[in-house]
Amino acid sequence: MRTPVIIDALRTPFGKRNGELAGLKAVELLRHVQLEVIRRNGLEPEEVDQIVGGCVTQAGEQSLNITRNAWLNTGADFRVGCSTVDVSCGSAQQANHMVAGLIACGAVDVGIGCGVESMSRVPLGANLYQGPGHYKTADYPWDDPPKAQFGGAERIAAREGFTRADVDEFGQWSQEKAAKARSAGIFDREIVPIEAPVLDEDGKPTGATRQVRHDQGIRETTLEGLAALRPNVPDAVHTAGTTSQLSDGAAAVLWMSEEKAAALGLRPRARIRHMVVTGADPYYLLDGPVAATRKMLERSGMSLSGIARYEVNEAFAAVVLNWAKAFRADPGRLNVHGGAIALGHPVGATGARLIASALHELERIDAEHAWITMCCGGSLGTGTLLERI
Repeated sequence: MRTPVIIDALRTPFGKRNGELAGLKAVELLRHVQLEVIRRNGLEPEEVDQIVGGCVTQAGEQSLNITRNAWLNTGADFRVGCSTVDVSCGSAQQANHMVAGLIACGAVDVGIGCGVESMSRVPLGANLYQGPGHYKTADYPWDDPPKAQFGGAERIAAREGFTRADVDEFGQWSQEKAAKARSAGIFDREIVPIEAPVLDEDGKPTGATRQVRHDQGIRETTLEGLAALRPNVPDAVHTAGTTSQLSDGAAAVLWMSEEKAAALGLRPRARIRHMVVTGADPYYLLDGPVAATRKMLERSGMSLSGIARYEVNEAFAAVVLNWAKAFRADPGRLNVHGGAIALGHPVGATGARLIASALHELERIDAEHAWITMCCGGSLGTGTLLERI
């Protein structure tokens, strides 16, 4: 078995729905990071063996293997193989697991794990042409939450006793940390600017373009403002201010075998020590981060105290609060620069974004390990234990 290593990881800025990136198709977002991660490391496109990408709503402009379509839109070598996977919100994370696995078993030498979602142009759920719940058989045995993920977040909040004040405080916490990180230039390490069309009030191109350099979802937030927001569903504790934002964006991670990196004179920066995709109780739907973390800790023999940073995707505030409560996690290591509540959550891209953010943060603080975990539709949890080299 060979050791797969990360050479580089980057992302676009994340645009809010119908915001600064809405004029770009998903293929344009994804090809940008595919090419940039190659260019930044002096590679020729034909040196890449395979690309695996994540995308959740594989319909319309994101259908028919968006990873391949993005690559063909680069105009680069058509012999590079491409696949697209769907593990709901964990899609790009699983894409990276798959690339690492392909390298480990000797199938490829160089690969890219990436992901994309344009939630402005292809709304979440656009692929459910038969309507939500079409996958259920007559004897489907599980009591899934009403309103899907919204209901799952509320069931977790009720089970754990999280109040509206608890989740509002978390929402403000995420925004404050993200704003501070942006002001300090923390995200500049991972973001590659992108040129985007300027749209008019009707969403039509004006002919002008602008360079987008920063995440759009970060905003000034007060507890009073959060308290005034209406809940997502009646009698719920979560609102738009404590739920991940619908966003546009892409991210990519460049992988190689250790031997290939040495031959090319490139410095390995990290590797995966453990990776997890696991199921969780469908009644709560979003307990995946807890299930994935338990499995990782059992298999690795590590404790959370030995891990410097925790990235738990902020699908809903209660998901992260539940994870932190379950493991008595140090809040000073958790989502230290905010998360999807502030930065946004282009669902097919976030898994790769979290890997990129964790890598750059480990280098910034000169630490060794980061744990990245997400809840996913279908009652799944994904996890990556990243080890800096």
